[in-house]
Amino acid sequence: MKKTLLAEFTAREGARDEVARMIGEYALKVREEEGNLVFDVYTKAAAPRAFWIFEVYRDEDAFQAHLKAPYGGPFNAALAPLIEEDASVLTFLDPLA
Repeated sequence: MKKTLLAEFTAREGARDEVARMIGEYALKVREEEGNLVFDVYTKAAAPRAFWIFEVYRDEDAFQAHLKAPYGGPFNAALAPLIEEDASVLTFLDPLA
């Protein structure tokens, strides 16, 4: 079964452009992962510092491989001081049908 989630975070005041650059570079790497099906990055139209990342992985194993990728930890460590939350807020999604 596919693993689908929404990751959300808000860039601190003045950090939006740096966060956008970082997430753009990170997205290119994630999209190359064998088990990644979707990694789409959005900002909220009414609040451009709010980032939403819609992610879909082939299955739980592909998601676990994503979590173990060598670039994930450094990305999250660099992102942490630039966002308002302690970390990305993850919401796991299940299909309706």
